[in-house]
Amino acid sequence: MADNSILDTPLQAGSPLSPEALACPHQYNQRLREEAPVYQCPHTGIFFVSDYATVRAIAKDHTTFSNKFGQAMRPMGAEIDPDLAAIQATGYKPVDTMLTEDPPVHRRYRGMVNQAFTARRVATLEPEIERICHGLIDAMLDKGEVDLVPDFAEPVPLTVIAEQLGVSLDDYELFKTWSDAFVAQLSGMADKAQQMESARLIVDFQHYFAERLEERRANPQDDIISDIVHAQFENERPLDMPEMLSILQQLLVAGNETTTNSISEGVLLWTQHPDQFARLKAKPALVDNLVEEVLRLSSPTANMWRVATRDTEINGIPVPAGSMVMIRFSSANRDEQVYPDAHAFNVERANAKTQIAFGYGVHMCIGASLARKELNVAFRCLLERVEKFELLCDESELVYAPNVLLRGLSSLPLRVA
Repeated sequence: MADNSILDTPLQAGSPLSPEALACPHQYNQRLREEAPVYQCPHTGIFFVSDYATVRAIAKDHTTFSNKFGQAMRPMGAEIDPDLAAIQATGYKPVDTMLTEDPPVHRRYRGMVNQAFTARRVATLEPEIERICHGLIDAMLDKGEVDLVPDFAEPVPLTVIAEQLGVSLDDYELFKTWSDAFVAQLSGMADKAQQMESARLIVDFQHYFAERLEERRANPQDDIISDIVHAQFENERPLDMPEMLSILQQLLVAGNETTTNSISEGVLLWTQHPDQFARLKAKPALVDNLVEEVLRLSSPTANMWRVATRDTEINGIPVPAGSMVMIRFSSANRDEQVYPDAHAFNVERANAKTQIAFGYGVHMCIGASLARKELNVAFRCLLERVEKFELLCDESELVYAPNVLLRGLSSLPLRVA
């Protein structure tokens, strides 16, 4: 249950990154939109941008607002802990490639993996996604009582991306553990012990995939790992190991975590709005629009960093060069100026597809087409096979893992029939 005290105090008394604000994002974001759509937190100096038009404008302007935000992955101004640095030294040094790089370099890296996510290639995956979904639904219906997150929402996208990368599903649990470690690293909420454990797991990931990359160098296959290891940067040189691992890391996390969260949130919305569930049952063609409305409401990438490259202004508010700016996609997607009755779940919302859960501009999620396909197939299969979803706990007991950038349910206990 959210602590509503954060809503009853002046904005400057707290921080938009406090656990209380992260636990109550939608009401807090509404306060920001109403009171200070561009808000500089007095405690951190960070600028928070919450309205749809300005979030989209900043996301599009990569020359003024850079994606080179690696510094935001640790406390402002802090040196790396020597114990943490010692663990990281046993792996490969992080480098900027897609997420934390700007054009034209960003475009060159992205071009190396674009072919894996074309509409034509994604369309060929539909039968396999259906097979995965139906197998998981069989198991859920046999059990009756399930946790949708590990029993369905996690394995659908993680299995698909593992198959596309070209790695053995025997290592599924490792992929999930590594993905969780990367998410914890991004969370901004981890204590030292959690940071150390995440660092160890990330080094394990690096060594595992370094071996797979070398295997594909010698014996290419029809998979993403082979595509990456044989790619040429600017047609001049192969990628080095840190570059390849950076790309694979982003594909592994982006390829499953956000889709998992949207599947879970979509089914939770069905339990909360039986009228909308009935409408979907009666009119399955609404699934395409359902996907967009769930993405709008769930916005699994809730926030993202930018760095001001020069002295500038945002809606008249001075922003000095070097300032950290957080654009809040989850807030923009509930902006009442764009979406009337913005907090309502409406599977027939006319402008749902204008949501920006995948970002906007050159950094729009490279896997957006795959995520849409997975969500479409997952929701369609669930609607075809399951007649009833019943939440097995009070809504106040549902937990969203604390994270500065991502938002998703940790667990969703259900009875299915």
